[in-house]
Amino acid sequence: MSLTPGTRLGPYEITSALGAGGMGEVYRARDTRLGRDVAIKVLPAALSTNPETRARFEREARSVSSLNHPHICTLHDVGREGDVDYLVMELIEGETLADRLARGPLPLADVLRLGAQIADALDRAHRAGVIHRDLKPGNVMITKAGAKLMDFGLARAAGPASQPGSGVSAVTLTHSPTMAGPLTAEGLIVGTFQYMAPEQLEGHEADARSDVWSLGCVLYEMVSGRRAFEGKSQASLITSIMGSEPVPVSQVAPLTPPALDRLIRMCLNKDPDERVRTAHDVKLQLLGIAEGGSQAGVPVPAVAAGAAARRGNRERLAWIVALAAVIVAAAAVALAPRFGPGGDRGTKVVRFSVAAPEGRSLIGGGGTTGHALSPDGRWIAFAAIDSAGGRSLWVRPLGSLIPRELPGTEGASYPFWSPDGGSLGFYAEGMLKRIPLDGGRPQVLCPAISGRGGTWNRQGEILFSPAAQSPLFRIPAAGGDPVQVTTLDSTRHEIAHRWPQFLPDGRHFLYLALPPRDGQHDIYVGSLDGKPARLVARSDRAAVYAPPGYLLLVRNETMLAQRFDAGRGETSGEPVSLDEVPDTGGQLGEPNASVSNDGVLAWRMADPPVRRLVWLDDVGKPGGVVPMQPGPYTGVSVSPTGRHAALWRNDPQTKVDLWLVELERGTTTRFTSDPGIEGFFPTWSPDGSRMAYGANGKGPYDIYARPVTGSGQEELLHASGVMKKWPRSWAPDGRSIVFDTASPKTGDDIQILPLEGDRVPVPYLGTRFNENSGAISPDGRWLAYNSDESGRTEVYVQPFPVPGAKTQVSTDGGFLPAWSRDGRTLYFGKPDGTVLGAEIEAGAELRASVPRARFTAPRGFSALGYTGERWLCLIGVGAERPATITVVVNWAQGLKDE
Repeated sequence: MSLTPGTRLGPYEITSALGAGGMGEVYRARDTRLGRDVAIKVLPAALSTNPETRARFEREARSVSSLNHPHICTLHDVGREGDVDYLVMELIEGETLADRLARGPLPLADVLRLGAQIADALDRAHRAGVIHRDLKPGNVMITKAGAKLMDFGLARAAGPASQPGSGVSAVTLTHSPTMAGPLTAEGLIVGTFQYMAPEQLEGHEADARSDVWSLGCVLYEMVSGRRAFEGKSQASLITSIMGSEPVPVSQVAPLTPPALDRLIRMCLNKDPDERVRTAHDVKLQLLGIAEGGSQAGVPVPAVAAGAAARRGNRERLAWIVALAAVIVAAAAVALAPRFGPGGDRGTKVVRFSVAAPEGRSLIGGGGTTGHALSPDGRWIAFAAIDSAGGRSLWVRPLGSLIPRELPGTEGASYPFWSPDGGSLGFYAEGMLKRIPLDGGRPQVLCPAISGRGGTWNRQGEILFSPAAQSPLFRIPAAGGDPVQVTTLDSTRHEIAHRWPQFLPDGRHFLYLALPPRDGQHDIYVGSLDGKPARLVARSDRAAVYAPPGYLLLVRNETMLAQRFDAGRGETSGEPVSLDEVPDTGGQLGEPNASVSNDGVLAWRMADPPVRRLVWLDDVGKPGGVVPMQPGPYTGVSVSPTGRHAALWRNDPQTKVDLWLVELERGTTTRFTSDPGIEGFFPTWSPDGSRMAYGANGKGPYDIYARPVTGSGQEELLHASGVMKKWPRSWAPDGRSIVFDTASPKTGDDIQILPLEGDRVPVPYLGTRFNENSGAISPDGRWLAYNSDESGRTEVYVQPFPVPGAKTQVSTDGGFLPAWSRDGRTLYFGKPDGTVLGAEIEAGAELRASVPRARFTAPRGFSALGYTGERWLCLIGVGAERPATITVVVNWAQGLKDE
């Protein structure tokens, strides 16, 4: 069952949802007797009547209650309210180890300190006869006081296995209510595959040595930032665990002490009898490594407990040595690029992660914004987004942990380097610009209304794509008049060329052509002399040339390296897989990778978020959870009746599809399913019986409609060679649809599509500013929309269907207007989730009150949908891992035995 805020379970009042799993849903609650916040785990109503399930629930309570330990989540209470069974547990503030690992490996001092605490907690459980059976980073919280082992939802008292044939499938009971792993078991295997011991996979009963195996996997990941065992499917993952050895952690993280490397290998021995036998032994060895120092040359701060004075001395030592370790690591990284694929073949591959600066992210509501390695491999540049949606360029030396912001780059996206590494090109404010790295101000080169990639050769020329629907142009790096270089091929129905990259001769270049075919893009080699382009590859994204002679391609979220002769413009051999590269961006075909000239590779990593729907009233107070299965949803649109909603679901294979959810029951059904991106900006008919949407199966985003129920066929409402056509609002009389479009000269425009007659679009707004997101008032007389004519995006209203006197409604920025059902209030949002409302008086003229803030969307929200009376909000389930950039030094060393 799903509980809404305000629900009482005995003395506990539910305040918000924290997570869900097969064994229970977890809520934040207030203990009204003691005045403290707690976590409540509730047995699902569908399972509460099953005797074995309830017995398992009671066993869990007894198991956890016996484990009184500073590094184990404390059980406060057990209760039953009506037919609801629940546990009351300590509310732990902090982040999971999984979330921390998303930012890269941990410092060695933290590995030893936290690892010893986890091992100590396991030892306490094992001594009480309790086996955890699902130890993984998602079940370890990192707090100010250290590690907390949590979620014994899979724990059981050591002893005989339960008997089969009970009528309850084990998988029904074993999904963790914290963060589920990437692959969870099905059938009768209990646990999370990446961290399960071989004997568990064979169906044998888990014991303390199985938890030691899992601890070894966790330690491996803490040190290296990568999982010990990987696989693209459950079968391949099981094969890896059962039959192969992980790469020694000292090869992945060269500064790892040999003693720690040996300890992890001993934990991961496939024979339980040859494994480290107890968690207590692991703890003692971790403490010993910390006390004894590192044989790799850097002493490790002590982590064992001691007298107060000794502890203070050790903490001071930890800071000193940690700083020394950072300096050593930074020096190693700074020097490593000097030994690229063509240099010292004995140089090892080094891998680490780069996160966004504090308070910023690498991916925002508009998708990705680009990153680029300098040609010499010393710097990485990226666009970072703040909480208000503002973007700017940052640069970070790879030998330093401190990035710096480049002043004057507000709104910047898609940076690219000059050949000497002294300047960056980028797009901002509808212009192509450049900025020197030494602190100078940006220089405007030429207009570029919505740039899609650039590249800079040694001859002082920049090749770029100035608009979403454009061929490629060249311009002197000092500025001037752009000259067209490529021509869109009408025989291939091309509508755009994007993401150019010069090859080593500075005359030939790679580029991507739109539209995609069967979900993949054609990659061509063109030349500045205008010779016909040649098709060289197909990829989910733009290809990247990587010295000394490879094309980097992406197919099915896997990065591939294929040999490429840049002089002849030809590929050879079969592509070699480098790594999986999950990424929530990429809908524009932009490259995910960047490569230096001397062996450094960087790519963006971002797991698709998992979200669910919750109701909010008109002042933002939670009003219940839609009982749906969470998924990778990114947008929501509510039907006029309030009974259904359309969700945008971003799946790796089918790209963006629309799904329908029945809000009362939470049932979801697929609405679109063609390959490619299909299902942007669903717009409901006034009676809620049909839905219009944009789909790009044929290249441009044409406008389609189909009935919401039944087996009605998809109807093409409007098609053209214009790339952008996104429906936004269906007129109350049902006779027209307002949609966004775009022009290389005027940017975003608003047009009206008549649904009767010849359906020829009628221009509504098409100034030199960007106007979009039109919303028709309930009486059909007014259109609210966004415009950046003032220098920032604001909300305006004009008469509809013929524009006239204009009223600015927002006063301090705003976007995505939405009308109340009676048309007397116009709501709009801000990037930080604040929803404001202005009262509207609409007579012969329209008047708007000063907007006031109505509420702020819950933390972690991604989208809001409005019924005219209340709101639907997409919020994350569990903690979302932030996007990071993975940097690999000497990446091609792994291909030398190809």
